Amino acid sequence: MGLIWSLIVGAIIGAIAGAITNRGAAMGWIANIVAGLIGAWIGQGLLGTWGPSLAGMALIPSIIGAIILVLIVSLVVGQTSKK
Repeated sequence: MGLIWSLIVGAIIGAIAGAITNRGAAMGWIANIVAGLIGAWIGQGLLGTWGPSLAGMALIPSIIGAIILVLIVSLVVGQTSKK
């Protein structure tokens, strides 16, 4: 049951990050889950585990990490598509 909650929370975190960066329309649910889970790992690694937590993920650092991830990925994809 913990894996399902992690996937759901990861999808929500990824969707929030996509909405904040205005790049969420191009992302599907799988990309939202991946961005949320990897973003949670990045955010908690950089900022720690402070703030409210859900499914083992500190929400605020996770959202910040997902925003960073979405911005970096969109910059890289944007650079490669221009070539």
